[in-house]
Amino acid sequence: MSSENPVLRSAAHHAHELGQARGWSPSTTRCVLDGLTTVLQDRPAGEPVPLSEVRTRPHRHVSRPRLTEVLADLGLLQDDSATAIRSWIDHITRDLAPGFAGPARHWLTVLLDGDNRAQARSPGSLYVYFSCARPFLEQWAIRHDHLREVTRSDITAALEPLRGSQRSNAIKALRSLFRFANKRGLVFANPTTGLKVRDTESDLLPMTFDEIRAVEELVTDPAWRVIVALAAENAARTGAIRHLALDDVDLANRRITLAGRRQRLGDIGHRAIRRWLDHRHATWPHTPNPHLLISPKTALGTTPISQIFVNLRMQQVGCTVQRIRQDRILHEALTAGPGPPAPVTGLRHLPPRRDPLRGRRRASPQR
Repeated sequence: MSSENPVLRSAAHHAHELGQARGWSPSTTRCVLDGLTTVLQDRPAGEPVPLSEVRTRPHRHVSRPRLTEVLADLGLLQDDSATAIRSWIDHITRDLAPGFAGPARHWLTVLLDGDNRAQARSPGSLYVYFSCARPFLEQWAIRHDHLREVTRSDITAALEPLRGSQRSNAIKALRSLFRFANKRGLVFANPTTGLKVRDTESDLLPMTFDEIRAVEELVTDPAWRVIVALAAENAARTGAIRHLALDDVDLANRRITLAGRRQRLGDIGHRAIRRWLDHRHATWPHTPNPHLLISPKTALGTTPISQIFVNLRMQQVGCTVQRIRQDRILHEALTAGPGPPAPVTGLRHLPPRRDPLRGRRRASPQR
């Protein structure tokens, strides 16, 4: 890249070196160079680039994580995300009624910063919590002048139409809001006291035929074959699967470390991981990512696949990793019968049931 800006030339050189070391494609490298030109060309030497500008100014084909990595390595990145989230808090609470806007703004600010009573939460948590609570706050503001006037009956009526995860998330958000308001004297009493997150629809139930067929569609992909195998054999949670590192897998001894616990790796998981590793090496031979499962985006860096990456794919087929995991636990409980609970660690002899990874029906015990 020819430029009179020495900072831009240095950044471009570092981008080329990083791209070669990380196995970036030529198009990814070119787009990162375009992004560097956009944010550095007219900037005074040494002035850092705000993270909010990296996320908005370059064209849509630029990989923001790769551009951020180059700037951070050179000390040219200013993380102003906290300032951006504070502006968001002011903006989204501005339209609420005064008696609700003040408590909501104070609640979100403490969630962001934390204090001596609570730990700081991520911006993503704030988005989720407020998106769940906002419809109720707007609804209650029609009949009440202040948050302290909301009663238990108001909350019960608002939650009545909700089911499943939607209801669970709403309860968590409201409990967080009213616990905060009660501790700081913004309400007279906490109307969510004793409100349970668990919904009757979250009870352990066997997977339906449609859910099993959906899983069979997933396992044609090598990465999803690993996810399903670990959820079905080891009852692994999504977070443990996402953060599973290459060093956590011991194929020779058929052992795997999930969430810090060393377990036996079952036959299905063993075959699925071997197949995935062959695919991974053929597709991304130079990836620096230490995690077992990677995607086209994370193969260029070192982060695990995201929760959103998993959720979106599962939503398309109408099933979840948690449902597969619960079905595994339920089946073990029904097969083992009464007695002290044993940890689910990938049983040596899987109970006879439908195996979604083989796509055929085996004898299933009566449930």
